[in-house]
Amino acid sequence: MTSRSDEGQHLRDLARLRRVRDRIDREYAQPLNVETLARDAHMSAGHLSREFRRAYGESPYSYLMTRRIERAMALLRRGDLSVTDVCFEVGCSSLGTFSTRFTELVGVPPSVYRQEGANATVGMAPCVAKQVTRPIRNREASAPGRP
Repeated sequence: MTSRSDEGQHLRDLARLRRVRDRIDREYAQPLNVETLARDAHMSAGHLSREFRRAYGESPYSYLMTRRIERAMALLRRGDLSVTDVCFEVGCSSLGTFSTRFTELVGVPPSVYRQEGANATVGMAPCVAKQVTRPIRNREASAPGRP
């Protein structure tokens, strides 16, 4: 009987984790933190972090920052906003943290990306540009078969 209840709890946790991930995808520009996400999912912050990492391979904070950097890349390619404006537009409150994380994921600072990125996707459909310019997370960089 215990294994069925454990299985049921695991499935309920997975559904909650999906809702948390969907919320991060929708509300990436809002002030989000693990404590708020956990409270709204009726989980403790520690449990949410552990289970999110187990399900998706990274922490909720890392996932949030990757979403923010992906959106920042698109805004920087447009070229009509400054790096500072983009930083705040995507929900980051610290330009230093934003620049550091952007450089880690993209490989160049946001100011360099802004200068060079505008031409990188000329003529591409937006859906293709999004896939081609997607930041590489640390766990993906060392994946077998990845150049």
